[in-house]
Amino acid sequence: MAIEAALGLGGNLGNPVAAFAAALKALAAHPRIRLGKISSVYRTPPWGRLDQPEFLNMAALIETSLPAVELLALVLDIEKRQGRERLERWGPRTLDIDILSYGDAEIDQPGLQVPHPRLAERAFALAPLAEIAPMLAIGGQTAAKLRDKLADPTVRRDAEATERLRCALD
Repeated sequence: MAIEAALGLGGNLGNPVAAFAAALKALAAHPRIRLGKISSVYRTPPWGRLDQPEFLNMAALIETSLPAVELLALVLDIEKRQGRERLERWGPRTLDIDILSYGDAEIDQPGLQVPHPRLAERAFALAPLAEIAPMLAIGGQTAAKLRDKLADPTVRRDAEATERLRCALD
């Protein structure tokens, strides 16, 4: 049985658009994953540690028959193949992939919390997610409502990066 999951992708080192494209292609190539809607790319200020370059962020919906823990292992492997090194929390990165939701599941295990525990506080994750799944329920509210509550003019759609991503996926 397929589960719809929402993923958030971000990066601020190297070429994040190329890393997003490679990650989405790797997900789509997996026999137990079907890539669904993908959001625009958003340019966002750094979060957590502020002395680093701006981030590019996006979201993707997938259908998968992988258990959540196996999906986590897959996205961590994709991150690693794109040069991700986990040196510091909230530090710069080539690619970060978060499981934002996994069906209606609530998971609280070491290393895996779904829905993502800070999703409702992060405009940079909510803006792309609400674009492709506005009615997705997160803690009793929709992604669109949460995005609107956190409306942040520093989180902005990057038309050029979005076009580069679309071209890289064609």
